[in-house]
Amino acid sequence: MQNLIQFKSEDRNLFVKTRKGETKFGEHVQLINNLTNIYDDILALDVDYVIFGISEDLGVIANHGKSGTYKTWEASIKILLNTQSNVFIDVKRILILGHLDYTEQLELVKDRSLSNKKRIALARTLTETVDTDVSHLIFSIIKAGKTPIIIGGGHNNAYGNLKGASLALNQPMNVVNFDAHHDFRPEEGRHSGNGFSYAYNEGFLKNYFIFGLHENYISQNSLNTLNETKSIAYNTFEALNIRKELRFKPEMIRALSHVSKSNFGIEIDCDAIENVPSSAMTPSGFSTIQARRFVNEFGSHKNATYLHICEAAPTKKTEALVGKLISYLITDFIKAHGS
Repeated sequence: MQNLIQFKSEDRNLFVKTRKGETKFGEHVQLINNLTNIYDDILALDVDYVIFGISEDLGVIANHGKSGTYKTWEASIKILLNTQSNVFIDVKRILILGHLDYTEQLELVKDRSLSNKKRIALARTLTETVDTDVSHLIFSIIKAGKTPIIIGGGHNNAYGNLKGASLALNQPMNVVNFDAHHDFRPEEGRHSGNGFSYAYNEGFLKNYFIFGLHENYISQNSLNTLNETKSIAYNTFEALNIRKELRFKPEMIRALSHVSKSNFGIEIDCDAIENVPSSAMTPSGFSTIQARRFVNEFGSHKNATYLHICEAAPTKKTEALVGKLISYLITDFIKAHGS
């Protein structure tokens, strides 16, 4: 794949900081140094999980959002590789594949000679390129019998996740989305706010549960659409954490019931987690503990097909914090899914 940059042994050696008496995660993960055919090479490896990143924020820019989600992969992999390898997780069952890189495309979008209208139009066109790459990679991983863990980029990548998984399994996917926003907006050109509506209308998505919608940031028209679509269910953050009309654990069970009768994806939007640097950072959201409990609950189900963590936008000051949070979520999922 043209935009796939493999993660090789020299990259691992650059990031892993060894320490006497300790064994790091990065010392035992699997790598493919010479990738020839994605499907065949992954199929041949004795692993269960394939981790890869998406270094882009084209979909976020196309949605008039804040740039920065392209930084998440590097911030996360540096922390993940330096976590401890111990009896709590079988690191040898994990492949670090690499990341999809869109540096050149981002430079085109950032051209100052472009009007804002042309910039948005270009970003939406380029987002379709990302869709093609993501769906192909997800298709190959799932077809090879492995579980993808996708890190970084905007929530536009939910579309590629669902399309690739649906094609690999030859059936529509279900999905649970831990998110302050529904991302089921109109099909007006691809961006980070309509990945689920595109997937639904093209037959790749069936049952959809949105966990923790923020009531202040959903239009009445969008709310009407959600209420009128029988295969969509949701709860709101305010009903859960402010008014306490709903409880977290029973709502996870309700959401799981909505999506788990067949294969489903787990989407974690960092916009939903309080004070995490993201494309739409919130001062009022779920705690990191609630996010981890959520991943553990859904990851433990046999039909959990992939994990996608998106929309984080780390800065130099916050990259360690973001990387550590995402590393927790990755390992929580693997521990739950493998149990």
